[in-house]
Amino acid sequence: MKGKISASIMCADFRNLEREVKLLEKLGIDYLHFDIMDGHFVPNFTMGPDILIAIREITDMPFDIHLMIEKPENFIDLFELKKGDLVSVHQESTYHLQRVLQKIKDKGAGTAVALNPATPVEMIKYVLSDIDMILIMTVNPGFAGQKLVPATLDKIQEVKQLINLNKLSIEIEVDGNVSFENAKKMRLCGADIFVAGTSSLFNRSIGLEVASEKLKNAISFNI
Repeated sequence: MKGKISASIMCADFRNLEREVKLLEKLGIDYLHFDIMDGHFVPNFTMGPDILIAIREITDMPFDIHLMIEKPENFIDLFELKKGDLVSVHQESTYHLQRVLQKIKDKGAGTAVALNPATPVEMIKYVLSDIDMILIMTVNPGFAGQKLVPATLDKIQEVKQLINLNKLSIEIEVDGNVSFENAKKMRLCGADIFVAGTSSLFNRSIGLEVASEKLKNAISFNI
């Protein structure tokens, strides 16, 4: 299976958002990635459900929704989830992780748990059977443009080994400083889905078309 790209909408040109979404679709990008931040779980505010609902009207691309919010179980209904969407929640954000994952499943979306750089892989051991994807944060969540935390490359390998050991079909997503160079390293470590922002896909100096092709070349090999 070749690597997939999830375009970070937080890094898109909001003055021309419809045009950018249409171009991402034309370029064959796999997902639109939405960072939802509440100013509590992370020190930043970003998009709310109204933006996602508006973008639904202009594309059929699946959504990759990363909930960096406290008590996500209280807000899942706001996002009008569809089959094919992915929803990531943080282990630290809720008291009852399995219950939140089940609520997402009941909406027809794929489930994922996000691991911050310092969150041990051990924390998701007992929900492996409940998830479709593991999101490994390769920077601390909250802001674009950060540097890669080097230890997270080892974490990707650890998660890959855990998946293989349990003979599961769980995908690994990486988010944070996914540059063209880092993406290849992450792919070699076992990553499947790459959240692409200002470090690669939305590199304004080369444009979406060139950046898309360059990123695809960096991750389009089987592992």
